[in-house]
Amino acid sequence: MSGERLFKDEATEEKGERARLASFVGAMAIADLVKTTLGPKGMDKILQSTGRGRSVTVTNDGATILKSLHIDNAAAKVLVDISKVQDDEVGDGTTSVVVLAGELLREAEKLVAAKIHPMTIISGYRMAAECARSALLQKVVDNKTNEEKFKADLMKIAMTTLSSKILSQDKEHFAKLAVDAVMRLKGSTNLESIQIIKKPGGSLRDSFLDEGFILDKKIGLGQPKRIENAKILVANTAMDTDKVKIYGARVRVDSMAKVAEIEAAEKDKMREKVQKIIGHGINCFVNRQLIYNFPEELFADAGILAIEHADFKGIERLALVTGGEIASTFDNPESVKLGYCKVIEEIMIGEDKLIHFSGVAMGQACTIVLRGASFHVLDEAERSLHDALCVLSQTVNDSRVIFGGGWPEMVMAKEVDELARKTPGKKSHAIEAFSRALLAIPTTIADNAGLDSAELVAKLRAEHHKDDSNAGIDVITGSVGNMAELGISEAFKVKQAVLLSATEAAEMILRVDEIITCAPRRREDRM
Repeated sequence: MSGERLFKDEATEEKGERARLASFVGAMAIADLVKTTLGPKGMDKILQSTGRGRSVTVTNDGATILKSLHIDNAAAKVLVDISKVQDDEVGDGTTSVVVLAGELLREAEKLVAAKIHPMTIISGYRMAAECARSALLQKVVDNKTNEEKFKADLMKIAMTTLSSKILSQDKEHFAKLAVDAVMRLKGSTNLESIQIIKKPGGSLRDSFLDEGFILDKKIGLGQPKRIENAKILVANTAMDTDKVKIYGARVRVDSMAKVAEIEAAEKDKMREKVQKIIGHGINCFVNRQLIYNFPEELFADAGILAIEHADFKGIERLALVTGGEIASTFDNPESVKLGYCKVIEEIMIGEDKLIHFSGVAMGQACTIVLRGASFHVLDEAERSLHDALCVLSQTVNDSRVIFGGGWPEMVMAKEVDELARKTPGKKSHAIEAFSRALLAIPTTIADNAGLDSAELVAKLRAEHHKDDSNAGIDVITGSVGNMAELGISEAFKVKQAVLLSATEAAEMILRVDEIITCAPRRREDRM
């Protein structure tokens, strides 16, 4: 039977030991790749695309790095996916989740080599993950009822999240921006109403939070520069049909006078449309598409501010924020929902003019204006801030908070070790391995800061054997510090997501015993 080929010519298959080895090696390589970005002293990576323009990204956000990689290894793709899901779900912990999954597999590899069946390892990991989660649950702090304490918690979480990013130098400033923006959302996790505008120039410290909405457009010529108590009609409609478009239109006429007539008819049509729009009783018209000079002139005569070619995201957000709806037909004014705001005016940020809507109907909206030296800095600052906003908006709903800095991993490892001692049979080896894998995160944090990780983790372990210890790694002084005094906190939801996602991903890769790669499709010669 072995002589016969089952698959097509170039399809490959790897079985048993080799398949497992391939998936372990791939997953561990990915984990090692992002390992150096973990923690406050983590380094950044430069990603250069091979596409047009060879765009360069400088980042230390695990999900962004992994998203940009083209990977051939199947197991590595699983890790890329979990970091993506972690990014979508809670925003932070994208690196931790990959590092933890990689370590779980590294430990599993040793166990498999010691002739322990993967299913035994998986059931051990399951028990350990459950035990670790309940250990954390016993230690969470919830200050939802006390508003001052809760706000302080949010500030700590924001500063912890930002301390491993480019914004770490001004983390207090940005943590305040993020907390203020999220508090305005009043418990909703929809980050759409927080708009981030990036303007190069100035330094990161010049960034500010603006209560209201800023549209990245200039006000047209001859139009009012400031409007109070604005009624806004947000539309997506063609306002450029008053000229006969030569392309694609064939009009046969027997004299030039006829062409003039056609143009006059088009103009009348346009005038009628503008009259309908003015009939809504508005004083500001924002359009997604172009507005030609004729309708613009009509609007200016009527004292209406007309803004053209606003980007689609901006329009949707503007409608959401001012409480209006996007309209495309204007025949029945009563069914169109207009937006309202107190003042529309033109402001300058750096070199650019922008339109500022203040006193908007949806009080939750705000705009964060980021300033910085270059586009790369601004992009990375936006990613960092987005992570912080995600974590904070999740924490507002699930207000359980734990300490950071390797403290949660030590708490979990201690409980998991206890469980391993009580569990009979081979599973105990897997449970013990799980606790060793958990220690990888404090170890990596220490390694990245250039500290002696073995020494520090041993000290931490000793500290945690005392009851109710708050010890974690203080990277700044390079010793074991008290996390409560240092104000290093994390959201429980982030840690829980890291723990569960990493365990599930490791399980999934452990179950593999055969990898089959399809034959590539051949291009036929079309000669």
